[in-house]
Amino acid sequence: MSRSIILIYGILSYAIGMGGVVFFILFVCSWDFLPIHINSGEPKSLSVALLVNTGLMLMLGLQHSVMARPGFKKMWIKVIPPAAERSTYVLLSGAVFFLICFYWQAIPGTVWQVDNPIAWVVLTAVQLLGWVLVATSSFVINHFELFGLQQVYYSFVDKPEPSPNFTDRYLYKMVRHPMQLGVLIGIWFTATMTMTHLMLSLAMTLYIFIGLYFEEKDLVVALGPDYENYKKRVRMIIPIAKPTGRSH
Repeated sequence: MSRSIILIYGILSYAIGMGGVVFFILFVCSWDFLPIHINSGEPKSLSVALLVNTGLMLMLGLQHSVMARPGFKKMWIKVIPPAAERSTYVLLSGAVFFLICFYWQAIPGTVWQVDNPIAWVVLTAVQLLGWVLVATSSFVINHFELFGLQQVYYSFVDKPEPSPNFTDRYLYKMVRHPMQLGVLIGIWFTATMTMTHLMLSLAMTLYIFIGLYFEEKDLVVALGPDYENYKKRVRMIIPIAKPTGRSH
């Protein structure tokens, strides 16, 4: 595969990946003016809904977690150019998010409904803040490397890609995984929590913590003592300072 084709592939993969993420965010926000959102479907068969929704979340979990493992990457780059490995991950991630948005099945029932205008504004503002946190966190580390553009660019100019650096700046001084914290805020802070939304929120929360368990094991192997010390200083998700352990 030529470097030009890899570059074009990376750009298209980025567009599809980001498109899937943005579509998912709008889907979860559930604003009435959107033609498709998490509460726009009509409940049908509960058993079918549970089966389809579980299948969609398993698809997301397998795609995100399996493809992110070092062992899978080593095998995968024997099939595709190494520079396109991350772009392929991003492309498939976007596709899975689109599938979730289009095929998530409605479940009858509402857990809570906030009608007070002030409370609605507060919950919506916090929800949007969560999604802003996701986007901001990606740029604090390296947005373009995270979404595969850096890899295809350095392949195109035929230069070695910079080695990844350990980052504990800004948001990463408060929690080790601010992106995942942002997702949790985005899926849970809503003025209308239907059973349809609740299943998605519970499944995403479970996946996030399972995924982080495996991701942190990989990070300890890749970064060694630096990450071990980081884990001792900074909490995983909840932005509360850890005790220093000093005697007074």
